[in-house]
Amino acid sequence: MDHLSALPPLSWSQQLRSQMQSRPLTALGLFIALAAVLLLLLQSLIMLATGEVTSGVRYGLVGGAAGFAATAIGALPALFLRSVPQKVEDTMLGFAAGMMLAASAFSLLLPGLEAAEGSTGNGFSAAAVVVVGMTLGVLLMLGLDQFTPHEHDKTGPCGPGHESCSRVWLFVFAIALHNLPEGMAIGVSFSQGDMSVGLPLTTAIALQDIPEGLAVTLAMCAAGFRPSVAVLVAIASGLLEPVGALLGVGLSSGLAIAYPIGLGLAAGAMLFVVSHEVIPETHRNGHQTYATLGLMAGFALMMTLDTALG
Repeated sequence: MDHLSALPPLSWSQQLRSQMQSRPLTALGLFIALAAVLLLLLQSLIMLATGEVTSGVRYGLVGGAAGFAATAIGALPALFLRSVPQKVEDTMLGFAAGMMLAASAFSLLLPGLEAAEGSTGNGFSAAAVVVVGMTLGVLLMLGLDQFTPHEHDKTGPCGPGHESCSRVWLFVFAIALHNLPEGMAIGVSFSQGDMSVGLPLTTAIALQDIPEGLAVTLAMCAAGFRPSVAVLVAIASGLLEPVGALLGVGLSSGLAIAYPIGLGLAAGAMLFVVSHEVIPETHRNGHQTYATLGLMAGFALMMTLDTALG
């Protein structure tokens, strides 16, 4: 027993290989989900590379840049917040969870169903298309859950003593992942160069990106990351919005079914993380009432933004 305890800890790459060998079906699901995302990216990039730069492309880039800037603005205050009371942190995480739930419903699933029904002409087929996307999103997050370092790992990016590391990384992955279809939605809304369609949607998405940027930085700081690193990660997650905006412009004139699948994928990923990680995390410290009130406030705000501006 002493000999086993003296063995050096496995490196992250060794842990990854071990997880893939012990969970082949999960690894396959993660590969399929990642392949679907890459295929969507490749399809759009090919269309954009062979097409002309229109006013829709320019507006889409500006809209995506606005979402990126809003994420960065939300993240910057963490540089000056040396400590945040646990009650406040749980309330803010609950607020972000509420916004993610509302965004899943009003910004992702409903537009996805509408877009899919326009492509298939049938409500049941439209729901099936979006469910396929949701399934890919869940598979992606399940794979990330299995293959990211957990609290018992001592060699992960957080190091020893940071029990919430895996939860934080899943939260960051979900935020970054859902920024892509949000950017796609901006790109689609601007694809015809119509400001009256694109501007309200872009405004709603940019406003909810501000608290999301702050939520990412606070969660990472609570897990032991330096504020500067947390801010850089949050800002980097926002880079997917202008990329998604370009893809959205391309998808609007290409394979139409890819757009609702992408929206469903992001919704599935967000719903999984909110239920599996974020809400349980806000209830661990006895502040569940404040966290629930924050969730309701976040949901109400995002619902208002989506319906009033989008």
